[in-house]
Amino acid sequence: MRLTLHVWRQATPRDAGRFETFDAPDVSEHMSFLELLDVINERITENGGEPIAFEHDCREGICGSCGMVINGRPHGPQDLTTACQLHMRQFRDGQEVWIEPWRAEAFPVIKDLVVDRSAFDRIIQSGGYISVRTGSAPDGNAVPVPKVFADEAFDAATCIGCGACVAACPNASAMLFTSAKVAHLGLLPQGQTERWDRVLGMVETHDEEGFGNCTNHGACENACPKGISVDYIARLNRDLVKATLRARPVGAKDA
Repeated sequence: MRLTLHVWRQATPRDAGRFETFDAPDVSEHMSFLELLDVINERITENGGEPIAFEHDCREGICGSCGMVINGRPHGPQDLTTACQLHMRQFRDGQEVWIEPWRAEAFPVIKDLVVDRSAFDRIIQSGGYISVRTGSAPDGNAVPVPKVFADEAFDAATCIGCGACVAACPNASAMLFTSAKVAHLGLLPQGQTERWDRVLGMVETHDEEGFGNCTNHGACENACPKGISVDYIARLNRDLVKATLRARPVGAKDA
């Protein structure tokens, strides 16, 4: 098949950026989307040009680094699929494809399709861990965990931190990411000691980083390549209210 690619090019974070058009003939339907970009970059390099910068690592849909908006959808047209696992059979011959980076103030563009997602790292650093001593790895049956909690924790832990939820949200909110990271620890016995401090710290950092508030559009769930539910945001909000009341009981007065 033959495609026309319109790719966002931005040399530095300070540049305005622009779309640049590339002809892509003889595209195999078996190529992944990143393999297509590899081929385009080979041609650009052979002609002495600057290759398109894009981020990737595992190319197996588990690292979360390959984020880009393809024809207006984070990771492209196929549900529950990362850009590296998107194959060209999802497109039709002669189609125009528009490729751009995540658009969010908290994800500044570094170059072309690469954005700085270190804000996610800082959210994790503010509470997405268990620091209390839990000893060596216990036997799997030593700490009983109700299956419903174990399943929910596992589902939340599938978040790969790609940022598609932010790119899809009209408010550029990262609440789906934050709620998944809060939930997968808060649902387990080992996470209870720091449960309330965790939710306060991570939500505070989320807001400080410039992410928007959640207004229940649901676009984040639709864009998430792992299908993480907005139910985790509801759980986060409940924990946040409880944590706030524990930190400042009703009726407490300022000193």
